[in-house]
Amino acid sequence: MHSKQRGVTFIGWLVLLIPIAILFYAGIRLAPVYLNYMKITRSMGQLVTELHADEAQSAGTIRVALGKHLDIESVDYPELKDFQIRRDGAVWIVEVQYDDTAPLFSNLSLVVNFDKTVEIR
Repeated sequence: MHSKQRGVTFIGWLVLLIPIAILFYAGIRLAPVYLNYMKITRSMGQLVTELHADEAQSAGTIRVALGKHLDIESVDYPELKDFQIRRDGAVWIVEVQYDDTAPLFSNLSLVVNFDKTVEIR
């Protein structure tokens, strides 16, 4: 009498679950990087709602206000000096471009590029 085997073997389960586990682990390692980015976008968004172009008479005024927001949110990276503030006509443009890394395994790391721009009208 022949019995038919049904189901997945242990090695089959390993082949299925290891890639899923690696992706889950990468997501866990990337979570703080994206939470930091969310803090930065929240700080820049609050800056836009709080300041208007006629109130922000200089880049220094914007930089001080942004620095306060970043301190409240406890953002250590990127630093305040990494933010570019420039005037384009009647609009102030605040921009930040930075790379953040998250270690994955021993000498492997995940690198994420961020670019955020807001306009103060």
